[in-house]
Amino acid sequence: MEPVEINAGAWYLRGLRADDRISDAPALRELGIPEPEDYVRQSDSAWTDEKSFTWAICEPTTGELVALIGVTTTDGTARLWDSARSGFDDAVVTARGPVCRFAVGALGLPMPTLLGGSSAPE
Repeated sequence: MEPVEINAGAWYLRGLRADDRISDAPALRELGIPEPEDYVRQSDSAWTDEKSFTWAICEPTTGELVALIGVTTTDGTARLWDSARSGFDDAVVTARGPVCRFAVGALGLPMPTLLGGSSAPE
């Protein structure tokens, strides 16, 4: 499966990008991801394998990544995680509902449980 875009009210969710048109690398570094290009490739592979689903939460007019949110599946469970840049906690709070509904309705996963803490999995 390829990344699916989600409209989450004031925020736009899309797959991660690191190409000649859009690069999420600077924002990913700000979130503490040391090798953002590798992280984007791993995210794409996880979508393909349908094991983990990561979205960039973006400002809709500029496409700038302000936060990450994702669902990871393990042994029949689904875990929701998120990580926001400073000042953008509202973006992840707003995105949680649409992402959970997508996980259940489109992916057929059980309702994701929120992981404690806000950080992107390695």
